[in-house]
Amino acid sequence: MATVLVTGSTTGLGAEAARLLAGRGHRVVWHARTAQRAAELPGSAETVVGDLASLAQTRDVAAQADKYGPFDAVIHNAGISEPGGRVLTEDGLEQTFQVNVLAPYVLTALIPLPRRLIYLTSGMADGGTIALDDLQRERRRWNATAAYCDSKLADLALAYAVARRLPRVVSTAVCPGWVRTRMGGSGAPTDVRTGAETQAWLAVSDDERALRTGGYWRHMRPLPALPGATDQRVQDGLIAACAELSGVPFPL
Repeated sequence: MATVLVTGSTTGLGAEAARLLAGRGHRVVWHARTAQRAAELPGSAETVVGDLASLAQTRDVAAQADKYGPFDAVIHNAGISEPGGRVLTEDGLEQTFQVNVLAPYVLTALIPLPRRLIYLTSGMADGGTIALDDLQRERRRWNATAAYCDSKLADLALAYAVARRLPRVVSTAVCPGWVRTRMGGSGAPTDVRTGAETQAWLAVSDDERALRTGGYWRHMRPLPALPGATDQRVQDGLIAACAELSGVPFPL
């Protein structure tokens, strides 16, 4: 039995991955953004609560998680895609970047390292750019879709950076496809179980493919690396920026 933390596990892909793992006999620690959402989970669910759009609450999520660990795997599933204008969090940071990129960085750095780390990205990462001098689109023209694409490419770069810099951890990334969730919409071609299966497999499987660090997966098949995320200079710059913005150093 493995112990797995799944962020953003009250709805969508995170909830399905958590259900798949629990249904197969693994111990799952769920994550909810608010106490109200946590109350909607099964009564027996072990849960951490906190809004990843807040650095203070993200740190608290890590502290709560530490009480349930050690973990065999952490699935960094939580993410947002918000239409409209550029929104700043209580920390003065752009919201999409903070939730989708900075929060998984902080949790990676603060939660004692598990054997496996899985980062959720998106096929839309193909259209992203990691502009180290403008990660939060302060100078570039604001576009919510472009900000989401940027964040998902950055998640892939984060997974690659962790794989390179922390060889004792199996670090992988997953593109779940276009999935019928609240974010993906009812017209998406992929059902939620198919979308969640790969990350659940990567978290616990003894298949030698699941134990190779630095992989990028979709529907149980490897994907080619995206050049925008493989540049080590970009990876190191992203890590350095996240460390500076959060005040949390990268783990050694």
